[in-house]
Amino acid sequence: MQTNAIPIWRVRMVTFAVAALAALTGTYWVLKSMQGHSVSVSAAMAGAGVTGVDPQAVARALGGGNTPVSQADGQVASSRTPYVLVGVVADPAHSGAALISVDGKPAKPYRVGAVVDGSLVLQSVTARKAVLADGPQGAARLTLELPPLSQ
Repeated sequence: MQTNAIPIWRVRMVTFAVAALAALTGTYWVLKSMQGHSVSVSAAMAGAGVTGVDPQAVARALGGGNTPVSQADGQVASSRTPYVLVGVVADPAHSGAALISVDGKPAKPYRVGAVVDGSLVLQSVTARKAVLADGPQGAARLTLELPPLSQ
C-alpha cells in the first residue's frame, strides 16, 4: 500500500510556519518590553545632567599621560630624565617592584635591588615613589614619582 506524501508535507509546513510565527511574536514582545526599560533609564540619566568623560583623566587613571609633572609653584619640572615611573607595587618594608620605562622604551618590572640601567639600582619603593641609587646601600641619585591623583 502506498501512502500519499503530499498531505503529510503540507501538515509539516503549516506546523513549522505556525511555530516560527509564535517564536517571532514572542521575541518581538520580549525585545519591546526590554526597550521600554532602557529608554526610561537613559531618559533619567539625561535628565540628571551627566557630562562626558574627560579623556585626560582616563589616561592618567590608566597610567598614561607621560607629560612632565608640574611643581607645586606651577612651573614645569626642569630636570629631564630618561626614566619614567609607570607603576609601583610596594609594602610597608619598602620592598616590592616598580614599572620603569628607560629611554622611552616599554616599561619593565624591576624588583628592589635589581639593576635598572648601567650602575643604577632600584633601592626602595613606596606607595608613589621609586628611589634609584648607585647600589643597594648607596646614596640616592634619583627619585621617580607617579603623577598626583586627580580628585
